[in-house]
Amino acid sequence: MNDTEKKEIQERLQAYCLTKGSQNKAANSLRDVSAATISKLLNGEWELINDTMWRNIASQIGAGSRTWNIVETRDYRMLNQLFGDAQLDSEAMAICGEPGTGKSNVSKHYSENNPNVYVLSCSDFWNRKFFLHELLRVMGRTAHSDTVGDLIQLIVGELKKIEKPLIIMDEADKLSDNVLYFFITMYNQLEGSCGLVLLATNYLEKRIERGRRLNRKGYKEIYSRIGKNFIPMFGANANDITEVCMANGISDKAIIGQIVRESEGDLRRVKRKIYAIKKRNEKNITA
Repeated sequence: MNDTEKKEIQERLQAYCLTKGSQNKAANSLRDVSAATISKLLNGEWELINDTMWRNIASQIGAGSRTWNIVETRDYRMLNQLFGDAQLDSEAMAICGEPGTGKSNVSKHYSENNPNVYVLSCSDFWNRKFFLHELLRVMGRTAHSDTVGDLIQLIVGELKKIEKPLIIMDEADKLSDNVLYFFITMYNQLEGSCGLVLLATNYLEKRIERGRRLNRKGYKEIYSRIGKNFIPMFGANANDITEVCMANGISDKAIIGQIVRESEGDLRRVKRKIYAIKKRNEKNITA
């Protein structure tokens, strides 16, 4: 890893620490990274930091990856507005969109540019303790107890000290019922003090609706706390995809048209196709 790459990571890490509030909180939010390592990296004491650690930090803060320019699509603007409302007014809401609409990228980008925003990238293997420890990690906090009750008290106590915090539970539809119930707990204990957003595919709406019909535990409570409303995303249309292509170096109208047709509104496929085209063009230039 060369000095130019390290300088980029250093600058990105400095911004990351500012967003998290301190170097210690930044270290706590990163896996296998100590506060001492962050201090050395930011102070230019790079001699004892190996390339493995550089890459570990870079991968977690989004530095050193392939350049990708974010475009303010319709969904980007809508999500930023909704996240801002939820944070400013300490609201609870559920936002649903098809896979590939850019939900995760926008939530990550929002958290990188606004203080006290904590994004949980949920997974179906999480149990209750894993969920709580992961929330503490993204908050930059550590726990000295491992009981569910103590962990919840710590989280609630810390969030009440923070100005306008926002928790975004990305891919919330992957959570089991026992973990999803924490949404109710956090709402009850943090109402008026913390914004809560469930961000998921349309499956979450169907799941909650089915749970309500069957009178399953917790589902009516969740539905009530999100205002009995699931906010739909627009999805990427041809104009959105065209803007993404133009912003990322693809200007040929025929190629853009092909990407629009083949991507079927999935921005992940758009990204892959753009990278593939640029890689092919680079090979042709060097051939």
